[in-house]
Amino acid sequence: PVPCILSSLQECILSGIMSVNGKKVLHMDRNSYYGGESASITPLEDLYKRFNLPGAPPESMGRGRDWNVDLIPKFLMANGQLVKMLLYTEVTRYLDFKVIEGSFVYKGGKIYKVPSTEAEALASSLMGLFEKRRFRKFLVYVANFDENDPRTFEGVDPKKTTMRDVYKKFDLGQDVIDFTGHALALYRTDDYLDQPCQETINRIKLYSESLARYGKSPYLYPLYGLGELPQGFARLSAIYGGTYMLNKPIEEIVIENGKVVGVKSEGEVARCKQLICDPSYVSDRVTKVGQVIRVICILSHPIKNTNDANSCQIIIPQNQVNRKSDIYVCMISSAHNVAAQGKYIAIASTTVETADPEKEIKPALDLLEPIEQKFVSISDLFAPTDPGTESQIFISRTYDATTHFETTCDDIKDIYKRMMGSEFDFEEMKRKKNDIYGEEEQQ
Repeated sequence: PVPCILSSLQECILSGIMSVNGKKVLHMDRNSYYGGESASITPLEDLYKRFNLPGAPPESMGRGRDWNVDLIPKFLMANGQLVKMLLYTEVTRYLDFKVIEGSFVYKGGKIYKVPSTEAEALASSLMGLFEKRRFRKFLVYVANFDENDPRTFEGVDPKKTTMRDVYKKFDLGQDVIDFTGHALALYRTDDYLDQPCQETINRIKLYSESLARYGKSPYLYPLYGLGELPQGFARLSAIYGGTYMLNKPIEEIVIENGKVVGVKSEGEVARCKQLICDPSYVSDRVTKVGQVIRVICILSHPIKNTNDANSCQIIIPQNQVNRKSDIYVCMISSAHNVAAQGKYIAIASTTVETADPEKEIKPALDLLEPIEQKFVSISDLFAPTDPGTESQIFISRTYDATTHFETTCDDIKDIYKRMMGSEFDFEEMKRKKNDIYGEEEQQ
């Protein structure tokens, strides 16, 4: 029996990785396309149908098939985990990426570019002159910080000193703390301030290193939309002998003595010893942990004050709008082959905190006006209650409100560890791959 996989992006990536590692995989999907919730919808007519909007898209929207609209918007960190997974599995062969033109942060009702170079930091109106010097000192400290070399700590204990104390050490003010924590370290709340600083310092390092690769922003985005990612991993799985079945309704997950033994579809049972799936297939083994609101907006103009960027990310730190969680906007356009010429897609998302989610996301929508068409969705967030050790059913988490893939990759590594009993280790995998496929031995 082979591992059986039911589909969303995490599942597609895992099936690719398992295939490269010499496992035979069967991948079933109840949809007619790859990737479940992480798909891109095309043509535009289908998006209107999906959100039950009456009528057809207006003429002004151009050709329906020029659109590829992500349901779940996310960018890739240039130096982040997903890019490493793509490089390791060589899925990069099937994809073309473009750098996102800028990352912006919201402060006092206005948006400012997150400084991406020293020159930009010095010119930025986000901070005053003295603050800039202190911030620069802080960035130099972070860049030199090496958790294996205590000489770089300058009296900070990475496992004990809180991030709050590190900010104090450099005498950084609240505004700078806001954008560092939320736009550089990409935390969604302020809980991190009272945790040991090592994780935050590593996150800021990742941001800086990603930025250093391409210069405009640390983010990448695939041409033709995120739906290309699960397809790339599906192709990979097929090359290594994995089997894919689309349009397969899943009738039942067959369990014997508390363990998964197969998946029943159209009257037949595909036998398996392990099953990976998203929460929608196993409602009795997950728990609701919250909700996310996402609003897909079609615009005929770039976002104001972004220097007419054809792509960008905007982060609204929770402090700025009296919330507990950040609000995100990511914007892409015809430059990425996801919209008709002259059109822009901006997607705002945040974690729901009140009974009126649309009001919560208003600060983001105000930045996008005028909006030609809105598609609003409120999704439940689920997390597995069953770790899979007994049942051998491994369940991914629902996509959160963040606009990058780092949390998704943490989830993939977590599932991998629960399935295989060992840490997900790129270096070891490269070695294994060379053993199996005898690529030129590495010295």
